[in-house]
Amino acid sequence: MKMLSGRARALAVLLGLAMATAAAAQTPSQPQTGNSATKSSSTTHHAATHAAATHRSLLNPASLNQKAPDTYKAKFTTTKGDIVIEVTRASAPLGADRFYNLVKNGFFTNVIFFRVVPDFVVQFGINGDPKIAAAWSHANIDDDPVVDSNKRGTITFATAGPNTRTTQIFINLNDRNSMLDDRGFAPFGRVVDGMDVVDKLYSGYGEQITQLQGQIEEQGNAFLQKNFPELDSIKTAVIVAPAAPAKSATSAKKPAASTTKKPAASTP
Repeated sequence: MKMLSGRARALAVLLGLAMATAAAAQTPSQPQTGNSATKSSSTTHHAATHAAATHRSLLNPASLNQKAPDTYKAKFTTTKGDIVIEVTRASAPLGADRFYNLVKNGFFTNVIFFRVVPDFVVQFGINGDPKIAAAWSHANIDDDPVVDSNKRGTITFATAGPNTRTTQIFINLNDRNSMLDDRGFAPFGRVVDGMDVVDKLYSGYGEQITQLQGQIEEQGNAFLQKNFPELDSIKTAVIVAPAAPAKSATSAKKPAASTTKKPAASTP
């Protein structure tokens, strides 16, 4: 056998290393399964845990009793665009506190605008989950004195009579709704951005859904989506300013179409 010289042996070793390196570079790397997969799983788990906790809190209205800031804004992202509502607690303290807790805890997510009457009101606030709707159906708050007037763009809790406000709310679409002031409907805020969006919400069903509120509460969004598929809805609602919560508050149904027209219990 022919023996290689020292230089030849060195070249052979270098050639072998180069070939090995080239082969390794063309070998597909194994998918990373460690940290990235664990992080993704952890994020998903956290989101699911948070959603479950939110759902549990919405089933216990008495636990959602934070005092609202003196002023705050809530942003509603809807199927027609964004609506921003500014709330002044001094206008209706109990109503402002209830609205703050509902928004902050995700009550309005996927809630449908079931009553849209042009030149009158847009009404919403029945949760799409029948279990949550039932939990809040008798979570009444006391009435606030009427400080502001039900002018266009103001937002007010609907009611079924004295001290029966729960979660249903309406936005006034004209200044003539000041007629509701003497009937105890106390505005707690107003639309400061997106009133054009409010005006575009689907109104083709008129008042025909107003008297079906019992069925909406019992069957949830499924009832409305099946029978009134054109209705618009809220995708998300969040507190956008200020971010910090305040202290606990003392707790606190709805406006009705009168012979002269009024939102319905729940209605004016």
